[in-house]
Amino acid sequence: MYESFFGLKEKPFSLLPDPDFLFMSSKHSLALSILEYSLAGQAGFCAITGDIGSGKTTLIRTLLRRIGRDVTLGLISNTHSGLTDITAWALAAFGRGTNAQSDAEIYQELMHFLIGEYGAGRRCVLIVDEAQNLTVEALEELRLLSNINSDKDLLLQIILVGQPELLVKLKSPELAQFAQRISISYHLTPLSYVDTRRYIRHRLHVAGADRPIFSDAAIGAVQYFSGGVPRVVNAICDMSMVYGLADNKTEIDLDVVLRVIADRQASGVSPFAREGKADDPAVIAEITGLVREAMELRAVPDEEESGDAAPPMNGEESDEARLNGYAVAEGYPRPEMQRTDAGQNYAGQNYDDLKIDALSLNDYRNTPRRNGTDQGQRPSWFRRTFTRTS
Repeated sequence: MYESFFGLKEKPFSLLPDPDFLFMSSKHSLALSILEYSLAGQAGFCAITGDIGSGKTTLIRTLLRRIGRDVTLGLISNTHSGLTDITAWALAAFGRGTNAQSDAEIYQELMHFLIGEYGAGRRCVLIVDEAQNLTVEALEELRLLSNINSDKDLLLQIILVGQPELLVKLKSPELAQFAQRISISYHLTPLSYVDTRRYIRHRLHVAGADRPIFSDAAIGAVQYFSGGVPRVVNAICDMSMVYGLADNKTEIDLDVVLRVIADRQASGVSPFAREGKADDPAVIAEITGLVREAMELRAVPDEEESGDAAPPMNGEESDEARLNGYAVAEGYPRPEMQRTDAGQNYAGQNYDDLKIDALSLNDYRNTPRRNGTDQGQRPSWFRRTFTRTS
């Protein structure tokens, strides 16, 4: 409803896992590289874990887009504690129906299917999403499926994706053998303030924005209350843009975000990482300090940007060039603090809407527009490395 008001082509902060909006932070890039390596290296078991809303499902959907025709994929996504017949679920995940009457017959059908795919030059990969819901018995049955592999013939690879509870289960004595089979694992952690800032502006750009819409102080509030969890970041930013439309504001400032937070807290539905009230002066001071700390880091160059800096204007070195690594740290310009017009008060409190305008110069440069294909800011480490050496 607010897309045309902000000059966007689509909603930038949908809660649905859309690979076109995947933000390749250093953490997500590494996780995707590990997934790709697990396939290329034929790892028997791979585990990717992370908190709720950390982007695991989006990573998996991105991986699905990149899998070649030499891979036969099976996906189990609706796991629950009552799911016990893993072999039958695996067979169904590969699109194979069965009339088998016993577990032994189901197992034989799965084995014959995997051998047939192997003989045709295709590898079978089973992805189990929300794997933390599986019982210890179900996970043990999943381990037994790997016994189908023998010697150098890897017929079945299994990728587990789940919340931190999966790690707790894998550490239990009953699953010691299972844990030993997991050759590759990675845990996604929340985004930092700098990554959250890049995340928000990346999604805006993919949606069609040609300018920053959220001020840095507003992003600081989003980071403070979301804890850097992408799904919560999306929820806060989406409602902030609705409020901005209602207020006829083309820029989302700190005041708008704090009102969104306050209203969610008042409704009793506030899945936030912090319990502090939005109108608490101490909370506003922490948010301000969070942004100021980022300023004092002297704007470390963005990892995502690989393009050349714009040429200096009037024969002088521009801030843009310096911020892209063409000057030593002490040469970076010191961003100025400005007080916003709207920053006179929030619940009677003054605050500084800290600007890091110099950091924004390249946020919208060299990032491909969405055209229906897989477009991240940069390829994963695995693709960058093996594309160059192949």
